[in-house]
Amino acid sequence: MKTLDVLVIGGGVNGAGIARDLAGRGLSVMLCEKDDLAGATSSASTKLVHGGLRYLEYGKFGLVRQALAEREVLLRAAPHLVRPVEFILPHHKALRPRWLIRLGLFIYDHLGGRRTLPASRGLAFAGTKAGQPLKRDFRYGFSYSDCWVDDARLVVASALDAYEKGAQVLTRTECVKLERHPEDQGWVATLHDHITGEKTKVHVQLVVNAAGPWVNKVLSLAAEGLEKFRVRWVKGSHIIVPKLYQGEQAYILQQADHRIVFAIPYEKKYTLVGTTETDYHGDLDEVRINMEEVEYLCNAVNGYFRHQVKPDDVEWTYSGVRPLHEEPGVTNAAAATREYLLDVEEFQGGKILSVYGGKITTFRRLSEEAGDKAVALLGRGKGGWTAAAALPGGEGAAANFEMFYKTLRREFNWLPDALAHRYARAYGARCREFLRGFKRMADLGEHLGDNVYEVEIAYLVNVEWALTADDILWRRSKLGLHVSEETEKNIRQELKKILSKKTG
Repeated sequence: MKTLDVLVIGGGVNGAGIARDLAGRGLSVMLCEKDDLAGATSSASTKLVHGGLRYLEYGKFGLVRQALAEREVLLRAAPHLVRPVEFILPHHKALRPRWLIRLGLFIYDHLGGRRTLPASRGLAFAGTKAGQPLKRDFRYGFSYSDCWVDDARLVVASALDAYEKGAQVLTRTECVKLERHPEDQGWVATLHDHITGEKTKVHVQLVVNAAGPWVNKVLSLAAEGLEKFRVRWVKGSHIIVPKLYQGEQAYILQQADHRIVFAIPYEKKYTLVGTTETDYHGDLDEVRINMEEVEYLCNAVNGYFRHQVKPDDVEWTYSGVRPLHEEPGVTNAAAATREYLLDVEEFQGGKILSVYGGKITTFRRLSEEAGDKAVALLGRGKGGWTAAAALPGGEGAAANFEMFYKTLRREFNWLPDALAHRYARAYGARCREFLRGFKRMADLGEHLGDNVYEVEIAYLVNVEWALTADDILWRRSKLGLHVSEETEKNIRQELKKILSKKTG
């Protein structure tokens, strides 16, 4: 039976981030995920790295400060995945007064040590690009900057960094039992490989429970009733509609129920609209949008934009459940805290470090704090290191995306512009790994249609743990929005062929 320092359960952004942090501290680490990396909540976010402007209204200054500081860290670590976006906040006369919004933006500008992003400013919309899509009732507003992120690829990059620093990464592998080791410190974890059906056991000194909405289910593997914190499941749903307006600016739309809805340019041809925030009590493996949420988001858009949308316009939807640490007395799901809690549970001498809550923006900071706790519990391991470290793809010249892209275009000038840009954004400097030595399009292997080539599918399977068409089409890329049925069929056939070679 293999013996390791740490087993991290959960392959979302927190689990991948913690595995990365711990592996970089010199600890032996295994990460197991019952489905795909970012297979649940971490691929269903609004895809923002932001301080959370609206949390100022709830007095969450510490959370906002921490998130704004992390925004700068992630911009440096993964500029191919994290990029600045201008947000337009139209002033709604019936909601918050202009002076209050101006004050909030002033605090937002100065709270987190902003270095690279522009400061906020007031806007008069008449004759401007920002005002053009809006109804005429909206004459004034504000502009401020935050960041957009490819959430699922951020998770994969973190897992890849963990792997390259020595961690084992097991997808489609569920921890189904935790037992105290009969003779030694730590736990014996039983892992079920859902692909092969095999069960194996591993001896670990510490379990890190980063299972997100399933955090208390994992605790129950060790002992029923072991959990001492309640998790509030809050469902967030999003719709993807044909492009609502021209330009790369996003919009933040205040709602009468005090929620915020974003409209964000998405995948060139679309606009992402979200999110809803409602308490969820259903099956965590069957989280889907309902018609009430679709209508809510359509109405949110229609209250501000000249271009009106209806449910029939929706091209795609996605939903996820945020596992929030429940606060006594907070009844509004939108007001539930996004702050995280790290807690050490002990059962018969065995320790489990559990993660409650959190948000994608602060995952690195959460991972670092979890790493500090793990080192203290184990009595070995190095100090934190991720604050100044690049994620895979963000190394070297890629630290400045525009400069990196120009260099890449010169280096591989035979690549079509659209394909080169997609490779650069998705993989950053790592696209050189599957392009190295290539001189012409034929080197990319079979053309599967719609600018998708054999070499990319092979990379996703052999390097990034992709095992199904959905892993490729909807998590490691959003090609599912763009490719034809014929191309999708070809991708599935190519995937089957590569997996057969890999396992055969």
